[in-house]
Amino acid sequence: MEIQLVFCSCPGPAEAERLARLAVERRLAACATLLPGARSWYRWQGQVEQADECLLLLKTRADRVDDLGAMLKAEHPYELPEILAVQAAGGLPAYLSWVADQSHPLE
Repeated sequence: MEIQLVFCSCPGPAEAERLARLAVERRLAACATLLPGARSWYRWQGQVEQADECLLLLKTRADRVDDLGAMLKAEHPYELPEILAVQAAGGLPAYLSWVADQSHPLE
């Protein structure tokens, strides 16, 4: 089973916690890790902007990425949220199996 890491920048820890809880409760992700203290620079609407953010790192099955992305987009306060998915090239087999089991939709 292919596992993906999904990155999502949030405006702060409270919003990241809310999105993390939704993702795990809905089994869209097995685990969510909040990394507070991120600082982002980006170009938005012709201007260079800077923001203090909290990075949310979600671990999920590849076949759940689209549903996870749709939930993040619908629930996120940003007009254009950062939602990036990258394949986990490897890892502890037991952990990867746990991620696959915990992010599998209930039947």
